Amino acid sequence: MTSPRCVAVLAALLAVVLAAPIPVAAQSDAPTLPMRTPDGQPDISGIFTFRTLTPLERPAALAGRETLGAEEAAAFEASERVRLNRDLFDPIEGAPSAGYQPRAEGGVLSYNEFWYERGIELTSDKRTSLVVDPPDGRIPYTEEYRDARAINRLNMRNGFADHYTDRTLGDRCLMGSNSGPPMRPGAYNNNVHIFQAPGYVALLNEHIHNVRIIPIDRPHGDIRQWVGDSRGRWEGETLVVETTNFARATNFAGSSRDTYLVERFTRLDPDTVMYEFTFEDPNNLTRPFSAAIPFRRTDGVLYEYACHEGNYGLTGILGGARRKNTQKVTSLP
Repeated sequence: MTSPRCVAVLAALLAVVLAAPIPVAAQSDAPTLPMRTPDGQPDISGIFTFRTLTPLERPAALAGRETLGAEEAAAFEASERVRLNRDLFDPIEGAPSAGYQPRAEGGVLSYNEFWYERGIELTSDKRTSLVVDPPDGRIPYTEEYRDARAINRLNMRNGFADHYTDRTLGDRCLMGSNSGPPMRPGAYNNNVHIFQAPGYVALLNEHIHNVRIIPIDRPHGDIRQWVGDSRGRWEGETLVVETTNFARATNFAGSSRDTYLVERFTRLDPDTVMYEFTFEDPNNLTRPFSAAIPFRRTDGVLYEYACHEGNYGLTGILGGARRKNTQKVTSLP
């Protein structure tokens, strides 16, 4: 049942959307900074994409390289487009192959390339990682967590699943791998619609259709939730969102119920909102880390991501796992 408070918040958000100014692309004169909402708050609203080929963590081959020159960036982008292209992925060799011909039915693995929307280029500053701190561009996982994560990957790759809780929150249609919190690029659905209403900001992610309604200048609650308990405040032109009280680990590697997250949204120009986050978890990280991701305005609408907790695909996943009868890996080889 929907609570009266949720109905009131959604109604207020709808009223703001209906009364919002004409989109930038349809105006004769683009707005100038600072942009403001009707109630005078900094305007970070709009539909944005955050797809990019810039990896979250810096690849080992680019160690010590914070950014790339124009020619190096073009070569890296071309190489990544080939490496990630699922129509060139040889299921036998397990890697992209220039001589591999896709099957006549047009697909390999779980999806063919048609369904992907991962981006085709690096961020405009040609960074080699979205992680900006630590300076090496790597997430400071504890050794224990690295081992546990590697074991989990082996089990996922082998198709192990004794129970639905052995599968990811994405498989279970509960939380998107890129919708967060925190948000970061993934294979597809890298879009977010930011709404603003007096006293609230709402983030509608296309992936797993997640909506976070963030009260402004109000104290945290004490109820643990899948996406945590988010509260916002304005620091000059920047919306700062603090999230705590997670129910458990999210789909973000390194998270636990003790994760503490700070996100920052700053309008840089009419077409760009800079999204930054600092992630802290005392259980799985040796220190906090920070990342920066440009949100670029995009035209169009967000489409329904038709996935829910009744995902019938999970029945097939569990059925296949039981037929395969893979034993759970508990330690690294």
